[in-house]
Amino acid sequence: MTDGRPGRALEGIKVLDLSRVLAGPWSTQILADLGADVLKVELPGKGDDTRGWGPPFLTLPDGGDDPQESAYYLCCNRNKRSAAIDLANPEGAALIRRLAAEADILVENFKVGGLVKYGLDYAGISAINPRIVYCSITGFGQNGPYADRPGYDFVAQGMGAFMSITGEEHGGPLRAGVAMADLSTGMYATVSILAALRHAERTGEGQQIDVSLLDTQIAMLANQGSNWLVGGVNPGRLGNRHPTVVPYKTFEVADGTIIIAIGNDGQFRAFCHEMGRPELAADPRFVTGRQRLINREEIEAIVQDIVRDLPGGPLIERLVAANVPAGPVNTIKDIYADPFIEARGVVHRFAREDGVEIPTVAFPGKFSATPADYRHRPPRVGEHSRELLGDWLGMSDAEFAGLEEKGAVRQR
Repeated sequence: MTDGRPGRALEGIKVLDLSRVLAGPWSTQILADLGADVLKVELPGKGDDTRGWGPPFLTLPDGGDDPQESAYYLCCNRNKRSAAIDLANPEGAALIRRLAAEADILVENFKVGGLVKYGLDYAGISAINPRIVYCSITGFGQNGPYADRPGYDFVAQGMGAFMSITGEEHGGPLRAGVAMADLSTGMYATVSILAALRHAERTGEGQQIDVSLLDTQIAMLANQGSNWLVGGVNPGRLGNRHPTVVPYKTFEVADGTIIIAIGNDGQFRAFCHEMGRPELAADPRFVTGRQRLINREEIEAIVQDIVRDLPGGPLIERLVAANVPAGPVNTIKDIYADPFIEARGVVHRFAREDGVEIPTVAFPGKFSATPADYRHRPPRVGEHSRELLGDWLGMSDAEFAGLEEKGAVRQR
């Protein structure tokens, strides 16, 4: 680039973000990290629902909390600018249609049909901008038996069978510790958007993308879903065991719990050699992965007995040196203290104008030519209303003041 900074992969792409909570904002944050200009539309005064999903909230210089800056909201809204526009106000809806005419991408997660009355559904927007990539994120899709239901991640994890395979073997169903259906839907939405954007740039033809939490959760069953489709196997919960790879689980050691994840016969032989038990690698019960699966209980018990009295840290070092995959079971506090964090630049810290520091987890992909960058901290509600409308529409101060007087927009 002529200004000396690296290029941005999505430089010049405009994204109109009508989404809130997690799946949609996760997708638009990815687009923003890669250089797109993301205009986040929020309800005046209230903003994204997740702003109030705390504590914890961002700590202000006086030691108090900012009730609109929850950790939840901050995790998925960097690199965006916020405009407070009331789409239920006719002037506000008209303003969003004007913005959509300038956008390359629109992302929304309203209930099916919820935007029709405002003229902001795909039919209404594509009539204005036929090249637009319009991504609709819902719980259950634009059609099908559950299309009219509200959808949340927890419900999708349960309905999508994820909870039936998560948890201890004889325990009850368990959801993941983070919103996996929402997050994976945000990822699938982003991949779909980029594919549709490529098509639109090549042909001038936009399209609607229909992404649902339940579709995505079913897709994310991966090998477990395939076990049913191919072999009629209805998997259940196995705790930390792998359904087909053995030994591949947590093991108790002298000072806690570690992971040993032996994925092939060579790694098993290496483990046996390192632990001074080479005869196990030649045992007909354990010599192949298939045999180890058949004799799961026996080999797991033997491995547990081998490692039980050994301290975890040195054991992990020995196994890793022998090319046997192993690792600790960290807490979140533990992993953020790991040297990996600094070496890989995992945390980016924004400095706000009032001196408040906002930490955020960096985009994980490392690009050699167009790296993700961090232009904007997560915005306050309506912080950029005037700026954005000037940038996108060339709106004058007088026109903005008129819309503000009518309640269609608000500047923070």
